[in-house]
Amino acid sequence: MLHTPFGLKFFDYVAKTRIARAYARANTYLMPVITAIMLFFLVLAISNMISSVSVREDLRELGPRANLLIPVINPLLPITYTLVALVISVFIHEAGHGIVARVYGLKVDSTGIAFILFIPVGAFVNLDRDELNKATLKQKSAVLTAGPLNNMILAGISFALLFVVLSSLTPISTDDTSNSGIELITVTKGSLAERIGLTEGSKILSIGQTDISSQSDLTQILRSNIGKQLPIMWQDKNGVQRSNTFSIPPDADPNKPILGVTAASADPIAILETYKKHPILLLQMPTQKSTPFSDYMAPKYVSNLIGTSFPTIANTLYWLFFINFNLGLFNALPISILDGGQLYGSLIESRSKIDKNRLNQISSAVSTITIAIVAMSLLLPYLPF
Repeated sequence: MLHTPFGLKFFDYVAKTRIARAYARANTYLMPVITAIMLFFLVLAISNMISSVSVREDLRELGPRANLLIPVINPLLPITYTLVALVISVFIHEAGHGIVARVYGLKVDSTGIAFILFIPVGAFVNLDRDELNKATLKQKSAVLTAGPLNNMILAGISFALLFVVLSSLTPISTDDTSNSGIELITVTKGSLAERIGLTEGSKILSIGQTDISSQSDLTQILRSNIGKQLPIMWQDKNGVQRSNTFSIPPDADPNKPILGVTAASADPIAILETYKKHPILLLQMPTQKSTPFSDYMAPKYVSNLIGTSFPTIANTLYWLFFINFNLGLFNALPISILDGGQLYGSLIESRSKIDKNRLNQISSAVSTITIAIVAMSLLLPYLPF
């Protein structure tokens, strides 16, 4: 922890503005909304894991580290983008607490920068706990809500800007004018596709006498020919047309991948239009190679606004959205050490006439139940049922 006085002056300056005072008044009752959203996602995740074997298998394959919002440890998080996003997100979160505290004249003891192994991972604000405890419930609610709400606002802005960047993309013209076939985004090592000779970037043109133009075409032809031998024709990533024959094992499960590939329409125009019509698809991590600004798809597009540099901007915006959304929601949970837990503990205390020990027991029970729900969402993929 590196303590610095510079943040205190900044908080005092911003707290005097009309925008800061209006923001402090407006956010007073919004913590329950953020908490409800987080609980909804937790319950939805648990429900999906209970009802779907494939969901549990996918989560098991990712491993427990995929649940941590920490670059390097989480294999799904690109280090540079998420480290930058994490620093910004934590700063925005802590600045919310500090500015709103100063709006109400509450003392901020210190500010500073937090490091892990000499790497800056964010900022911190130390509020004067005695003054915070003496503040009215409305003031305390505004101060504690400001952090998660700042994250949610930045997440919304980042997502909106990401869609603007996506809307500015135009497919780059190529010599290949054919819209037939589907392009292979991934080929699983040791799979039937690899034994046939298919590679990433290959485009499957036909199997048997059927032209392949969509994922559904591929799935249907494979499932209807289990145990049979079929000719296959494809174009490799260099544009060379190739062919082979392969046999689908008679014991192949039609409900599981048969070839062992992830495919997408070979037409970048179709992919782009799909994302424009269904912006919800942008919630997928750009590690999904079908995402227009992924490393795999980005070379196929140019932005009318920012040219070929759009992948860097788009990925930065995506991870700003992802980190802020998760950080904001998690901090709103009614767990004692989090912003939500502190607020709800104060709310229970202010609305009850029972003794302090009993209040602590109630707050601890709420916190324990919430921790149990979170733990269930993490452990379900590994339970045998």
